[in-house]
Amino acid sequence: MVLADDEKLIRSGWATMLSIHPDITVVGEAEDGRQAVALGARADVVLMDIRMPGVDGLAATRELTALAPDTRVVVVTTFEHDQLVWGALRAGAAGFVLKRSPVETLVNAIRVAHARESVLFPDAVRRIAARHAHAAAPRSAVDLTARESDVLRLLARGLSNGEIAAALVVSRETVKTHVRNLLAKLQARDRTQAVVRAYELGLVFSGTADDHLGVEFR
Repeated sequence: MVLADDEKLIRSGWATMLSIHPDITVVGEAEDGRQAVALGARADVVLMDIRMPGVDGLAATRELTALAPDTRVVVVTTFEHDQLVWGALRAGAAGFVLKRSPVETLVNAIRVAHARESVLFPDAVRRIAARHAHAAAPRSAVDLTARESDVLRLLARGLSNGEIAAALVVSRETVKTHVRNLLAKLQARDRTQAVVRAYELGLVFSGTADDHLGVEFR
């Protein structure tokens, strides 16, 4: 993975904390967004500070996800509800982590992003998406089947393919097929993007942060 932050001390701290985990290997460090794109294109995961001089994390995320679709970007932010976080999610970030988070949270974020089978911190993504979704927005004409809508609801709650399969009493392969269809219909690159797009298109709704996530379908 690649660590991107304009402060060397922070990069060194991340590298030291991550070095004790044998399944995580730091292959490069970037001090700005331009270096992050160059190095990240050859990495599985990039831990990207959202605020950097010159090319910031938002612009770098947009460029990197377009250049290297298989690279997963986890943006690092100081404030969860920062407008830039929403921009990063829309630009293709797999999720985000707060800069003050304990190392266990950071490691979990990297592993979840790399595994690709669940949405990183789904409750937080839901809250941010709900704040930016327009309540009066017209419902999308995206044609989802009832089963695809069931899968989208569970996907948005952060469930893995195995957990979705158990909840719906179907095989993992069936779930994978539904997820692939959802990504295609929503024009999303991954599960996080599917949830973000679902909010933008009016396919999911939420009243308050504690409400159950609902799905409407045609």
